[in-house]
Amino acid sequence: MKKLMLFAGLLLGAMSSSASAPALTQAPEFAGIDHWFNSPPLSMSDLRGKVVLIDFWAYSCINCVRAMPHVEHLYETYKDKGLVVIGVHSPEFDFEHDPANVQAAIGQIGVTYPVAMDSRLATWHAWHNQYWPAEYLVDQDGRLIGHHYGEDGYDKMENAIRLLLGLNMLPAGNAADVFKPGPGDTPELHLGSSGQEGFGSVESGSDGTRRFSVPAQLAVHKFALAGQWEITRQYARAVSAQVELQLRFKAAKLYMVASADRAIPLDVTVDGNPQPPVIVQGSRLYTLFDSHDDREHLLRLRVSQADLRVYSFTFG
Repeated sequence: MKKLMLFAGLLLGAMSSSASAPALTQAPEFAGIDHWFNSPPLSMSDLRGKVVLIDFWAYSCINCVRAMPHVEHLYETYKDKGLVVIGVHSPEFDFEHDPANVQAAIGQIGVTYPVAMDSRLATWHAWHNQYWPAEYLVDQDGRLIGHHYGEDGYDKMENAIRLLLGLNMLPAGNAADVFKPGPGDTPELHLGSSGQEGFGSVESGSDGTRRFSVPAQLAVHKFALAGQWEITRQYARAVSAQVELQLRFKAAKLYMVASADRAIPLDVTVDGNPQPPVIVQGSRLYTLFDSHDDREHLLRLRVSQADLRVYSFTFG
């Protein structure tokens, strides 16, 4: 069994070389959990004798959402063979602290395994985690075997689990293909002043309400506001009606994390071509552009009502 655990750890380590592993040997306990979904409260000590997969995620994270079918597959395939899967929902944005929002996302995505709501990031910090999504594999004695950050590597994670469960390894290529961004694609852009990336308006992007304008030439990987907007630490809010947002990006797919208390329709064009209508209501991830055309594009987002809050743009 010791050799199997070593092999499983090496298998996972090979796919995690791009980011350092946490300095842990024993899996920490859950800390500061606000709510449990799909399960009564669980503890790592009570799970001794089981193989445990911990998946850190947030429901507005597109990378997390794309990885969820893989996590669900592992749960459904191995839950009766000794595997316990626990999703730890660790929020990035303020609206992800609301249990009702998390519960709705769990239902919409189709998550059936236990989910712990880590609103204060206490478990996130206990595990020394820094990424969404992040998977940690724990053996039957509570020892941290390995980790994987981001998407892909599904075959290796499944085979590491199978080794710990005493099952034969699967052949390479068993997992479904994963969408991979093209070279030079636009990175995630945050509109709030905390961690703001890609701000391209002439005016300051610091906290406050002001009238913005779009430059004559917007550079790639940049967004610009037009009209009256308020910048806060987490988002940009449309203060008045008839405002605009432009974004020059390189990717085949474009997603927006946004929030609105009432239904706000958006006029979306990419390269001058109208896109399917988008109505923002509630707080979640919205698809603005879905294609196979991985090149440079210009988004124009016209907002007809006040109080739209835009948190970030992500790409695929």
